[in-house]
Amino acid sequence: MVDESIRFTDDKCFTQDQAERLFLSVGWVSAKYPEQLYKALMGSSTVFSAWDGDRLVGLARVLDDTSMMAYMHYVLVDPEYQGRGIAGHMVEMVKRRYADYFYIEVMPEESKNASFYEQHGFKIMQDGVAMQICKG
Repeated sequence: MVDESIRFTDDKCFTQDQAERLFLSVGWVSAKYPEQLYKALMGSSTVFSAWDGDRLVGLARVLDDTSMMAYMHYVLVDPEYQGRGIAGHMVEMVKRRYADYFYIEVMPEESKNASFYEQHGFKIMQDGVAMQICKG
């Protein structure tokens, strides 16, 4: 059950500073590049955000091809707000938004997070492997 004091929106109404603070709170490297991070978020297909008053406390980012595949790239919640159902609620928002797509994919950066996504219906790909080129 989600904390009822938290408001959710798909409006990209956060500032660069708010996004940077949230990403810093979880220690993600993206926060070291606030201008690029903000530009990427603004250019994303969908961004769901969670708010406690005017404080950005959670965010889920999705990239999609407008028809078949949606890729959930970020799901993060400020550590002060974790355990209140915020991340799960945003994942369910993504699933509703993209219910007609063939695929909704996510690649947890840490294997310990796989069980969270499994609780929301995601399955580990039997024959898949994550790959990337990192210029950071």
